[in-house]
Amino acid sequence: MFETKILKVDVNAVMFKKGEDMPTITDEETLANIKIAAKELKDTNNPIGFPTETVYGLGGSALQDDSVKNIYKAKNRPADNPLIVHVSSIEQLKRKLLPQDYEIPPIYHQLIENLWPGPLTILLPVGEDSPISTLVTANQDTFAVRLPSHPIARALIALSDTPVAAPSANASTRPSPTLASHVYHDLQGKIPYILDGGACDVGLESTVVDGLSNPPLMLRPGGYSLEDIRKNGGDQWSNIVHVKKVAGKNEAVRTPGMKYRHYSPTAKVVLFLNCGDGIEAMGKYIKSNNLEPTTKIALLKSKSFVSAKELNNLITIERDLGTKGTEISHNLFAALREVDEMGVDVIFVEGVDETEEGLAIMNRLSKAALITIDGSV
Repeated sequence: MFETKILKVDVNAVMFKKGEDMPTITDEETLANIKIAAKELKDTNNPIGFPTETVYGLGGSALQDDSVKNIYKAKNRPADNPLIVHVSSIEQLKRKLLPQDYEIPPIYHQLIENLWPGPLTILLPVGEDSPISTLVTANQDTFAVRLPSHPIARALIALSDTPVAAPSANASTRPSPTLASHVYHDLQGKIPYILDGGACDVGLESTVVDGLSNPPLMLRPGGYSLEDIRKNGGDQWSNIVHVKKVAGKNEAVRTPGMKYRHYSPTAKVVLFLNCGDGIEAMGKYIKSNNLEPTTKIALLKSKSFVSAKELNNLITIERDLGTKGTEISHNLFAALREVDEMGVDVIFVEGVDETEEGLAIMNRLSKAALITIDGSV
């Protein structure tokens, strides 16, 4: 057991100047706290919580088996669910993880040029005598890697000079954390430090693509949309295929998010699709399931659902996720956690169209929901 300490850091005090791989840090407290976390990564096998632009990560050295084991242990995460490696620069990626003289496949060049640093994860082959722990890759021949844009994440990885394996910093199956307080709620006593850099901007995990396949694949939608990949990747990504299939229990997967239940609150999540203003569909569900007036129901609405007041106050709590995809992405996990921690029994969520950011939003909601009601069927 640890006495988990939250270390405050100022995201605005950390800068990476163009062409430089080491940060400039102007705030003494921020520098001191990042150094504490970096030392923990270098000198121990204890994972730590830290902010990224997507969600908070639970990071440990990607090169040490014991560090990776402790990530899985803290999260109670299945060991066959691979992890994403985070690097602070392309130079670090080449120096620390790739074989000498290995060239990153040309299919990735435009994506890297246009979308790194950022919420994009690519698959690369595990080279012969790779230093990456096989526990990161779940013994597969590829590894997933990204260069985060969050200054605190990059500074932590740069100052420790340690490629960091990092899933989201939540208890396994729980909604991903977008605040340091979410990490503390799930992992208090299981990790020594959490770097608190405020709220995450994107709110959903990174997009994972596989350019080693033909045609190239989107294995997990996330911070960049399918349209973003096509637009920024060049002609070779024009025929990218989105892999919607969820892997079977005994099937190996190359990236997180393709297996197991994810993003789930304790309360039952009911997802509504194509249900207009929601009044009829929610009312019908309440009636057909004999929900008592004492049942606590939360509503997370976005583009079309009307206020819960129209349901004669059967909804206890209501939260507006926003109308734009970026707003819904940013607010989704935090809202799921907030209403769940308020002790509701059921969470109604309005679904969105699977275009632009909606593809990633619906990917997460489909995994969180126990029941999906489609008004078009």
